[in-house]
Amino acid sequence: MTSPGYSISVVIPTFNRPYKTKTAVQSVLEQTKAVDEIIVVDDGSTGESIDFKHPCVRVVRTTQNRGVSAARNLGIRLAQSEWIGLLDSDDTWKPSKWKNQLAALKTDKTILFSHTNETWIRDGKFVNKMKKHQKFGGWIYEKCLPLCAMSPSSVVMHTSLIQDIGTFDETLPACEDYDYWLRVTSRYPVHYLNSEEITKTGGHSDQLSKKHWGMDRFRIVALEKQLKNKKLIPKHQKKTLEVLLKKLSVLENGARKRGSLQHEFFREKRQHWSSTNQDSRMEHLRQ
Repeated sequence: MTSPGYSISVVIPTFNRPYKTKTAVQSVLEQTKAVDEIIVVDDGSTGESIDFKHPCVRVVRTTQNRGVSAARNLGIRLAQSEWIGLLDSDDTWKPSKWKNQLAALKTDKTILFSHTNETWIRDGKFVNKMKKHQKFGGWIYEKCLPLCAMSPSSVVMHTSLIQDIGTFDETLPACEDYDYWLRVTSRYPVHYLNSEEITKTGGHSDQLSKKHWGMDRFRIVALEKQLKNKKLIPKHQKKTLEVLLKKLSVLENGARKRGSLQHEFFREKRQHWSSTNQDSRMEHLRQ
């Protein structure tokens, strides 16, 4: 098991994915450095029950399907370790992941949040990542604004950070990770391990990104939350507003082309935040 001060609980939320979940769990059990606890949160699955005959695997079943954030949050609350590792049920950890991240944590004891590079597989084939998906470490708030800049399955974080930041937003059906990374990186630097320590799979029909069109709809909610955060520094406020206005413009134009009345909703939001931007500039000039 992990040495004192570096125990880890891995939280795996799942819904109607028995085979994929077993593969995800097995990838954690095969770590070259053993983890202390695996918590599988079965979020109201309606199909085959998941069961594991292993002393460090705990399966928690809920009666209702409340979404990935609620499932993750439940697992985090139940965890007994100082570190929390996240793993989506359709992804896997490579055998070296926890060993390599643990080595980094022990080298720099100021690290409270770590993520890694990843291998992508879509429809059973390897996929080359585009430049916009490049990962970074340090103070990376502005790099997290355009799109989700870190994969949940690569993340380990200290419980003290979670106590400060809070847990995942259960009102968001998607992009809950984007929202959380903004909240984290606005206040903390992050460690980045530039080796591919997870395999991230895509292309299957039950991916959240396939179930929810227009993912930027949920990202604008996260951006608005950030702009209402009085602790956000001016530099980040300005950049957040720029990205929000750009995303609202894209959504407005897209809705108009589809003939959807939602374009009025996005237009009103864009006008509201544009006027906020103008008011901020005038206030700055008066100072």
